[in-house]
Amino acid sequence: MPLAVYILGLSVFALGTSEFMLSGLLRSIADDMNVSIPRAGLLISAFAIGMVVGAPLLAVATLRLPRKTTLVTLITVFGLGQVAGALAPNYAVLFASRVVSALACAGFWAVGAAVAIAMVPVGSRARAMAVMIGGLSIANVLGVPAGAFLGEHLGWRAAFWAVGVASAIALVGVVTRIPHIPVPETRPRLKRELAIYRDRQVLLAIVITALAAGGVFCAFSYLAPVVTDVAGIDARWVSAILGLFGIGALIGTTIGGRVADAHLFGVLLSGVTASTVFLVALALFASSPVAVITLSFLLGVSAFYTAPALNARMFNVAGAAPTLAGATTTAAFNLGNTAGPWLGGTTIDTGLGFASTAWAGAAMTAVALATVALALRLTRRTSSSHVVATSAAASSPAASSSAPSSPARQGDLAACRTAD
Repeated sequence: MPLAVYILGLSVFALGTSEFMLSGLLRSIADDMNVSIPRAGLLISAFAIGMVVGAPLLAVATLRLPRKTTLVTLITVFGLGQVAGALAPNYAVLFASRVVSALACAGFWAVGAAVAIAMVPVGSRARAMAVMIGGLSIANVLGVPAGAFLGEHLGWRAAFWAVGVASAIALVGVVTRIPHIPVPETRPRLKRELAIYRDRQVLLAIVITALAAGGVFCAFSYLAPVVTDVAGIDARWVSAILGLFGIGALIGTTIGGRVADAHLFGVLLSGVTASTVFLVALALFASSPVAVITLSFLLGVSAFYTAPALNARMFNVAGAAPTLAGATTTAAFNLGNTAGPWLGGTTIDTGLGFASTAWAGAAMTAVALATVALALRLTRRTSSSHVVATSAAASSPAASSSAPSSPARQGDLAACRTAD
């Protein structure tokens, strides 16, 4: 794996820490800014929505710009957004800094994913994405708890300064280690890239990603009250249990990244099935401390085990538009991360209790599983048609002049053949 891919993973560590660290800083931010905790929580929603909107928007805006220059600009803007947040004199400025940071974060994710994919062969796409996603996993294991620690002892602004420093380190890595990727002889055209959204496999990939991510985060977003109010575990253990989820995420990313290139649909089917089973178990045994602790770890494993496959799948079916493929995956993940917590909050508001979020999450992942099965069926049908067409072409006098299928589609068909 090229060193540059690991530099992208380091950058994602800074991005992910900023995205998730506010969960441990809301009370101190609310007190300092003289706002309610729910209003402070809008800072999290603002970041997620900014990711959904920003990924495709910035991917389109930077479509014809050099990739390295774009990455340098976006990580710089992101770092400045952290500095602005650390210096924010009021809630409005802090809110604006989160929106700007989210837009830059989304753009970096989208372009960075396209760069990582461009630097490796088709058969290593999932591993490359696993390195980038690994940065997000480490952010959950180390970055988020470290942000909470800084917030508790030095104030919430210290956490923003720390992410700003991490962004500066990432910037140095991007400048010195990311190679110059030549601009294609044929400049990317927006109309051609947007054409991927007419492909039903692309649309299915979006639905699968959003539902698989949203189902897990529907429950994870409210895991703290489940731990304390339902399982009866002391609140001092919440951060440790959340850390277990992060450790599971890191393990899941490592395993999924190594397996998904050879068995893409196998990883999707097994991973989403496992998440569904674990969510149902969490709903049934939420009052058991042992069960909650164990399932928190297992949910981290299953959720991030599928993440490299979800990313690689999108690049397989949208290979004609690599930049928008990365942007679409980023938007789909964050769409799930927005819809899942909203659905969980809705079930709580109906009076069903905190454990009901696991039932709602299981419903989302069950639909995701059915969608994976549909995508596999369509892919197998395409594979069969491809074999028939190839056989017919081979028997014709013009067979020698026929063009091979695209690398993206070849990867998709290979994934189908190894799905079992």
